[in-house]
Amino acid sequence: MPAKDWLAPAIRAASSERTLKAGEALFRQGDKTVAFFEIVSGRVRLARVDRAGREAVLHVAGAGDTIAEASLFSPQYHCDAIAGADAVVRVYSKAEVLSAFARDPTLAQAFTATLARQVMNLRTRIEQRNIRSARDRLRHYFSVNADADGRSVTLSGTLKDLAAELGLTHEALYRTLAGLERSGEIKRTKGKIALTDKKYKI
Repeated sequence: MPAKDWLAPAIRAASSERTLKAGEALFRQGDKTVAFFEIVSGRVRLARVDRAGREAVLHVAGAGDTIAEASLFSPQYHCDAIAGADAVVRVYSKAEVLSAFARDPTLAQAFTATLARQVMNLRTRIEQRNIRSARDRLRHYFSVNADADGRSVTLSGTLKDLAAELGLTHEALYRTLAGLERSGEIKRTKGKIALTDKKYKI
C-alpha cells in the first residue's frame, strides 16, 4: 500500500534505510517484530513455507509499497520477507510509529483506512485464486489491474512474480499468455500487456 497515504513527516524523519541483496531475508516468520517497511526500490516477496518445503507467495511488493504493517500489533512476523531482486527498504520503528499514533489520533485513523483498503485487495486476490481456469484467472487479473486507459496492464515485477501472485507455475503462466496472445486477446511488450480484445473495454 502507498506509504504516502498516511505516513507523517515525523515518522519519516525517524526512519532508516536498509539494503538487501537478491535472496536476502528482510525478516523471517517467527522473528520478533521491531518495525514495518517501505520498499524504496527493488522487490520483496512475502511468503510462507509449508511442511513439505513448498513456498506459497502471499504478495510481491514493489517500490512505494509498505509491508508488515500488521506487525505493529503483533509480537512476531507471520511470514518471510525475501528480496526478489536487489532492494532498498525504509525501516519504520514499531515503537516510534505507535508513539506517533498515541500523539495524533487522526494519523491512526488514516492508517486504519489504509489497512481497510489492504483487506479489500486481499479479498480480490482470494477471489482470483478461486478461479480454476488459468485463462480466466488471468482475465480477472487484467480486469482489476488495468491502467487508467483500461487498455493495458503495467507489470510491477517479472512474469515469475506474476505467476506466484496468481498461484500458477511460471510454465502455466507462459503457456496461458502465449495462448491469449495467439487468440488476439492480448499483445505483450516489455513490462506491459496490451488488452486488445473488446471484452476488456472499461
